[in-house]
Amino acid sequence: MLSISEHVDDAPAVKTIRFDESMVAAPGQFVMVWVPGVDEFPMSVSYAGERFGFTYQILGDGTKALSAKRTREILGVRGPYGHGFSIRGKRLLMVAGGLGMAPIAPFVEQAVEHKASVDLVIGAKSAANLLFEKRAVAAGARVHIATDDGTKGVKGFASDLAEALVKKEKFDAVYTCGPEPMIVKVLGIASARGIPVQASLERLMKCGIGICDSCAIDGRHVCRDGPVFSDNDLRSLTDLGRAKLDASGRKVHI
Repeated sequence: MLSISEHVDDAPAVKTIRFDESMVAAPGQFVMVWVPGVDEFPMSVSYAGERFGFTYQILGDGTKALSAKRTREILGVRGPYGHGFSIRGKRLLMVAGGLGMAPIAPFVEQAVEHKASVDLVIGAKSAANLLFEKRAVAAGARVHIATDDGTKGVKGFASDLAEALVKKEKFDAVYTCGPEPMIVKVLGIASARGIPVQASLERLMKCGIGICDSCAIDGRHVCRDGPVFSDNDLRSLTDLGRAKLDASGRKVHI
């Protein structure tokens, strides 16, 4: 049970909560956050080490209740869980769409600290929805922006901008997190050129430890086997970008 030390707005309907406590977590790992009396849900660790924190989007009743929490109020946190990103090579391309920037941001910082060269594509609906752009620039990444409405950077999708970069530059590895259709496209772009890929997936999680089966995809559990998967694993997931399980366990189209 931890006391909130900071609760800030990052973008419309996107907020970050931080604590004074530290947590050792690899970029891409997640925690299960319990709002007492309301619900428990997974959150990507967006700040690891000292004053760790997570970033979330207000989508339903649970996150709406979470958004009302103030500093010094208490939340339950368990974790970290799952597998995170790992650095492969010195010339890296990272592609983040929307809230997918939450786990990518600490990975940018880690990669630069390890002397890797990072090109980062951030995609969002508009300039107002861009997440952690200044943070990535401060870390030393070369940041490329794509917005749906063209209010900043290139008008279009992050995957299209990533494809243009891959055609011009040589990268040792590609990392991505965001909407699954974007992940599928980035996987295809990189795989066609023989570039290794790691992607962080998002699925409904109720337990976080591989028991409840709510995050299952083609016999794998995103919470335990992921959330970060390598390209070989990603290509074996026939439901990737196509279908997922809803809260009742019924398969629904994405």
